[in-house]
Amino acid sequence: MSNESDWSLSKRDKRVGLMIWFRLSRVYNNSIRRNNEHLKKWDLTSAQFDVLIQVGISKEITQKELAQKLFVTKGNITQLISKMEKLGLVQRKQDWKTKTISLTDKGEQLYNEVVPDQEDFQASQFYGLDQEEQLQLVTLLKKLQKHMETEDEV
Repeated sequence: MSNESDWSLSKRDKRVGLMIWFRLSRVYNNSIRRNNEHLKKWDLTSAQFDVLIQVGISKEITQKELAQKLFVTKGNITQLISKMEKLGLVQRKQDWKTKTISLTDKGEQLYNEVVPDQEDFQASQFYGLDQEEQLQLVTLLKKLQKHMETEDEV
């Protein structure tokens, strides 16, 4: 459990923490912008790509499970799935109260085309760092994530 002294940082510590936060925000926003531009080749949004990935990996997934994996509401996932159904990428099956989603043949084809290219593109965003620096960054981000999750539990 945290105590009040954990939150009383020196001005220098605050400044460094803010610099890190701003830098992470800028890198993240730039990455998302570039990612969205890259996905335009296939007329996909990031949200549609996320669905394609999750359904492609699972082969069949319930709408509820998909919403949980993507951290979105049932309403949002319903709209997204409906649009992807109209594009012929996914199909929904209703089994009593459970709706399952799977890729159509067209969706499977797109999955096989876009995923390797997108993975290469996303990895290339970190080529400004050598392999050791990339591994160090992963370690530091994991440590930061673990700390934040621990703080959330408090």
